[in-house]
Amino acid sequence: MANSEGTIHSLPRAAHLPIEYSTEDGSLRIFGFWVFLVTDMLLFSCFFATFAVLYRHTGTGPKPSAIYDVRGYTAETIILLTSSFTSGIATYFMRRDNKSGLVTWLVITIVLGLSFIGLEVSEFVSDAVTGATLQRSAFLSSFFTLVGTHGCHVSFGIIWMTCLLIQISKQGITPVIARKVFITGLYWHFLDVVWVFLFSVVYLIGGMY
Repeated sequence: MANSEGTIHSLPRAAHLPIEYSTEDGSLRIFGFWVFLVTDMLLFSCFFATFAVLYRHTGTGPKPSAIYDVRGYTAETIILLTSSFTSGIATYFMRRDNKSGLVTWLVITIVLGLSFIGLEVSEFVSDAVTGATLQRSAFLSSFFTLVGTHGCHVSFGIIWMTCLLIQISKQGITPVIARKVFITGLYWHFLDVVWVFLFSVVYLIGGMY
């Protein structure tokens, strides 16, 4: 902004902004990640639509209600939703420049994510042993594609957070690290939202057939 003498001064950035938004580059990258999440949402929307059309097409294979493990997917839901809470706590400590708190809650989130993946892999193996495989029917193809894609996203998130832990241990909490932690948190919360729809559409509605 120019004053009466023609000298140009830059406007100060608001002091109340979180550390991840403290630089223009960080703000732009976070906005770009929101755009990515929109495109990923479109991908999952296509898979959900496909499942909605095909879940009754069981052919010679089992129906959804025959292979769904209520205790298994309920435990997965509790674990993943809890991990979203712990991810939020990690962001809370990050914004308060508490390195040990950030690391602790990221580790807890990773452990919960691994537990979720372990249960999901166990579910898939159990289905395969009983003959419920990807090529058995249209329902099973859509089921494994949708749930498996979500599981791959969760696995990537676990690897992402593990890499962040290494960077945090070496660099501490910087604006760049804070931006990465925040974006990873957004990604993890997005996966939880997808799972809520997956739980409702695939396991609850599909399980009634």
